Amino acid sequence: MTTEKTGMPVKQDVFLEAGVHIGTKIRTSDMREYIFKRRDDGLYILDLRKSSERLMAAAKMIAKFKPEEVTVVASRVYSGNPAGRFAELTGVNIVKGRFVPGTMTNMNVAGFMEPKLVLVCDPKGEHEALVESAKNGVPVIGLCDTDNETKFVDLIIPINNKGKRSLALIFYILSREVMMAQGKIKSYDEFTYDIGYFEQLVLEEKKAPEGVEESAQPEAAEATAEAPAEAKPAEAEPAPTEEKKEESAEGKAKVKKKEEKAE
Repeated sequence: MTTEKTGMPVKQDVFLEAGVHIGTKIRTSDMREYIFKRRDDGLYILDLRKSSERLMAAAKMIAKFKPEEVTVVASRVYSGNPAGRFAELTGVNIVKGRFVPGTMTNMNVAGFMEPKLVLVCDPKGEHEALVESAKNGVPVIGLCDTDNETKFVDLIIPINNKGKRSLALIFYILSREVMMAQGKIKSYDEFTYDIGYFEQLVLEEKKAPEGVEESAQPEAAEATAEAPAEAKPAEAEPAPTEEKKEESAEGKAKVKKKEEKAE
């Protein structure tokens, strides 16, 4: 995918096919300037030229920071997968799923972090991250749909932030541009990933419990699998001792004498 003369990072048809421009039936006053038109079915359509400009500006902004200083917050599955790919390729941090209150303001919270730049995938669902970023004076890039409010968002990228394909394309472009700025690739031709790659599920690696070496785990599992469960031995009657044998013989003799007398 090459950049068109219009300045778009990909051809306009690619944006259209991914539905990046398709908004919702709700338009907030904050997003008024990014609306191109309203369709007959009531859906608001975003201005792709502004989407492209803001997207490229965001990539340049991210590239100014060290990867470990940038955090992406992705609360939904459709944003978590492509954002996870973006994090893998560029080295930035990512918070997937629910953003725990205090993550950026309370040092006692597990996973506490102090990013210098935050990217949120949905200002509505990730409001807590916006609030904490504002408290710390951390700039925020936001993927904003027509129904989003943009308070605390410093750089608005007007896009369809609910569509799977749309989000995959956005992080495809961000990954490519940031990797170019980082020097990981020297041209678009060296970027060998396609949009489908950013739609794929990112599998989390399972860590070994503390104090247990990872290399020892498979061996232990195999040993457990190979070793059959020990069968509980049947309770056998104990072998009679010599004393008990004699007592038994005497008893039989007495019984026999009694029977003879009775006769």
